[in-house]
Amino acid sequence: QVPVVMGAGFGAGLGLALASSAFIGGSFVLKKKGLLRLCGRARAGQGGHAYLREWLWWAGLLCMGVGEAANFAAYAFAPATLVTPLGALSVLVSAVLSSIFLNEQLNIHGKTGCILSILGSTVMVIHAPQEEEVSSLESMAEKLKDPGFIVFAVCVLVSSLLLIFVAGPRYGQSNVLVYVLVCSAIGSLSVSCVKGLGIALKELFSGKPVLKEPLGWVLLVCLVICISIQINYLNKALDIFNASVVTPIYYVLFTTAVMMCSAILFKEWQHMVLDNIIGSISGFLTIVSGIFLLHAFRDMPFTPNLLPLFLQPGRADPHPLWSSADRHQSCQHQPLLPSEDKGSQSAEEEEEEEE
Repeated sequence: QVPVVMGAGFGAGLGLALASSAFIGGSFVLKKKGLLRLCGRARAGQGGHAYLREWLWWAGLLCMGVGEAANFAAYAFAPATLVTPLGALSVLVSAVLSSIFLNEQLNIHGKTGCILSILGSTVMVIHAPQEEEVSSLESMAEKLKDPGFIVFAVCVLVSSLLLIFVAGPRYGQSNVLVYVLVCSAIGSLSVSCVKGLGIALKELFSGKPVLKEPLGWVLLVCLVICISIQINYLNKALDIFNASVVTPIYYVLFTTAVMMCSAILFKEWQHMVLDNIIGSISGFLTIVSGIFLLHAFRDMPFTPNLLPLFLQPGRADPHPLWSSADRHQSCQHQPLLPSEDKGSQSAEEEEEEEE
C-alpha cells in the first residue's frame, strides 16, 4: 500500500472543497435575502411559507445543494482531514457576503477571524496528510475490518448511547457539550460512510458492477442513520443554547473527531514527517481561533473607547498614565517616615532657606 501522491486527484478534491465552501456560504446570504423580501407577508419565523414564492430563496437552496454535492465528491479525492477543516471557509464566505449585501456589521474581531481562517486553511493545504490508497470497495472493506477502527467505532457508539440516555436527561438542558458531543462523535462515522460511498460512485462511473456489492448499501444505510442523529441533536443544541456558542464548539469537536477517525481508518498520519504534522495541527488551531473570534464577538461593538488611552483620537497627552503616575507616587516609593518626622523635616528645610 503506497501513499497517494499529490496530483490531479488531490487538486480536484481541494477545488471541490473550496467550491463547496463558496456555494454553502453564499446560499445562506441568498436565502436570507429572499426572506427579507417578504414585506407584509407571513414570515418563516411565524409559521408562514411565503418564502417558497421567492426565487432568491430557491437560488439559495440550489446553491446549498450544489455545495453539499461538491463536498460529498471532495471526500472521494482528498483526505477527510483536509476536506473537513476547509468547511470553516463557508462561515467566512457567509460573514463577508453578509456584510456586503445584507449590511450586517463585521467588526474588527470578525475581520481578524476571517484572516486567521484563511491563513490556517492555507497552512493545512500546504501540510495536508497523504492517506493510503483506497481505490475500491474491497480496499475499503479491509480498512473497516481493522481492529483499531473497530475499537474506535465501538467506543463512539457506547459513548454516544451514554450521552443520549444517561447524560442527556440530566445535563442536556444545562451543558452545551452533551448534545454537541453526540453530533461530533456520530459525525466522524458519517464522514467515513461518505468516503466509502464516494469510492463506490467512482467505481460506478467507471463501469464496475458496484450495485451488486452489499457494502455500498450498508454504507448508505449507516449514512442516513448517522445524519438523522446529527440533525436531531444539533437542532436540540441550537434550540437550547445560543448559535454563537454552539457553532464554534461543534466545529472544533466535529473536526477533531473526523481527524481522529481518518487517522485510524486510513492511516493518514503514518507517512507524514514531523514538520507536516506540526503544520497541520497549527493550521487547524489557527482556523479554530479564527472561528472563535468570528462567532464569540460577533455582536460586540468595537468603538474607539475600547482602544488603549494613548491610541484614542483627540488625546493631547499621549502618556496620561505615566504623567499621573509621576504626580501621584505609589505606596512603594513613599518614604517610610512618620508624619511628625515629615513635619519637622520640612520645618528645618524652611529655616535653612531663610538663613
